[in-house]
Amino acid sequence: MLSYSSTTVKNLPLKKRLCFLLKLVGFVTSVFIFCEFLIYYVVIFQCRWPEVKGGAPMGEKETSASVLKAMILADTHLLGEIKGHWFDKLRREWQMERSFQTALWLLQPDIVFILGDIFDEGKWSSPQAWADDVRRFRKMFKYPVSTELVVIVGNHDIGFHYEMTTYKVNRFEKVFNLTSGKLITRKGINFVLVNSVAMDGDGCAVCSTSEAKLVALSHKLNCSLQKPNHSNKRCSDVEELPASEPILLQHYPLYRKSDAECSGEDSAPPEEKNTPFKEKYDVLSQEASQKLIWWFHPRLILSGHTHSACEVLHAGKIPEVSVPSFSWRNRNNPSFIMGSITPTDFSLQKCFLPYESRVFTIYCAAGALFVILILAHVQLLTPPFYFAQRLISKHKA
Repeated sequence: MLSYSSTTVKNLPLKKRLCFLLKLVGFVTSVFIFCEFLIYYVVIFQCRWPEVKGGAPMGEKETSASVLKAMILADTHLLGEIKGHWFDKLRREWQMERSFQTALWLLQPDIVFILGDIFDEGKWSSPQAWADDVRRFRKMFKYPVSTELVVIVGNHDIGFHYEMTTYKVNRFEKVFNLTSGKLITRKGINFVLVNSVAMDGDGCAVCSTSEAKLVALSHKLNCSLQKPNHSNKRCSDVEELPASEPILLQHYPLYRKSDAECSGEDSAPPEEKNTPFKEKYDVLSQEASQKLIWWFHPRLILSGHTHSACEVLHAGKIPEVSVPSFSWRNRNNPSFIMGSITPTDFSLQKCFLPYESRVFTIYCAAGALFVILILAHVQLLTPPFYFAQRLISKHKA
């Protein structure tokens, strides 16, 4: 049968063989383009900005103008020169770049927050390696003038508390044009950016400076929330801010015992949920967590670090949302948060990115079909009817 097939192939006209080859190339190219480019449009196109209850009574134009559309992601972990294999870097950075750029094009957020651990090796990278990491980050996460990008510092960017130095903190803040303990206000909404790595409470230079800034911000915000007819000499010379309860943005989550109460398909795996969290390593200490709640009385806390999703209520009324990792290196199902926010209300919606396992399944199915097409073309794989017919004719002969 093999000799018959090879003879058949040789006898095929050159034009037919070239036509078949072009079809195979077209098939492979189509699968590649879909899995590496189009799939991000197909998946992210299904995401929608959530509606805010507070904006319902207003007219459509007024609502769209007053609602801030915020995209929140965390833990991109751009691989460095020490631990990053070239193919792993190429693959993960392409995935994140395509996801981010597609999301910007389809969703058009007003502002994007990245909640720390931008880099994987910022805590020990040399000046040359740092410059290369920053260059790659700017290429992957470039954004239009209509969108603002705000980056919060994480432990992999400047090191854990015992590795953190003023040099590393200044290097990070210089690149991303921010300072630890900064307040930004957009559309009447107050956001407090916290360097949670510096919330160790041991009086280190970076910690003291960061806490002093947070205390000053707390005073400003508390004065802005007081009623206009309430006289307070301490607030007479304070800069006036919008009377809106702040939203805290930080890398470490506030203290919780574990992820045992977390649920959802992107929460921690069952075998990890009951693992106790270590204070000042997995989560903030109880003391630091209480300080932030006392200082700011936030209406929402957004954090990262754990690479898994979780929703927690602090003091019975303050919600905290832990945002999963944006990198496929850390998760099979990365995602980001879409937030519609007003000065008095907010609504959050999760947008999942393509599952990597599904992309591999598509590649495997396409590979199997590719082999079948080739075998069928060279007549090594024939339909059962013709195969049986040949056996009968052979037997009669």
